[in-house]
Amino acid sequence: MGEVIKVSMADLKVCKYPDSLTTLGLGSCVGVALYDKTTKVTGLAHIMLPDSTAIKNNSNIAKFADTGIVETVRLMVELGAVKSRIVAKIAGGANMFQYASSETNSALRVGDHNVAACKKKLAELGIPLLAEDTGLNYGRTVVIRSEDGVFTIKSIGKPLKEI
Repeated sequence: MGEVIKVSMADLKVCKYPDSLTTLGLGSCVGVALYDKTTKVTGLAHIMLPDSTAIKNNSNIAKFADTGIVETVRLMVELGAVKSRIVAKIAGGANMFQYASSETNSALRVGDHNVAACKKKLAELGIPLLAEDTGLNYGRTVVIRSEDGVFTIKSIGKPLKEI
């Protein structure tokens, strides 16, 4: 077992076997785990917001779905991954406010918007989304292993989930 590399909020990292990547406290944020099983090159982006073009202070490309996923793929390819072999799994995107499910409060449903933006960008890049654990109203901590691409999701009061 290698090193467990921490990915902070609005951050992204890549690694190779035997290391793994983790990010803590995904609420409305989405953890996008990317994996090339042949090279065992792995990437994880902690996406905070859906669209970099909607914000003036958008210099942190890891923060946004539209730029963070592209940069993670770029770094993975630089490390030896082949783009056509990369697959994705996502977790997070919770609606952390009780009233966020109301149609009239669309702006408060950041989790839903983040999930939709991540799925859209993955589709644009031709990266298959193999599994997800998204939505609802609770936070998640995730780990992706470079050994086999298993994405482990931990949540308080919930059983451990592997996708």
